[in-house]
Amino acid sequence: MMDCLSDALLQEAYEKAIELNLNHDFIQMIEEELNKRSLN
Repeated sequence: MMDCLSDALLQEAYEKAIELNLNHDFIQMIEEELNKRSLN
């Protein structure tokens, strides 16, 4: 699912998820995708 997102959109989603204090599992899923793309 996340592979459909551009790198920029994925990073934006991560920042927004942190800002909104969303579910930890969701944030972790985004972090894993960022790491997979070497965008950490």
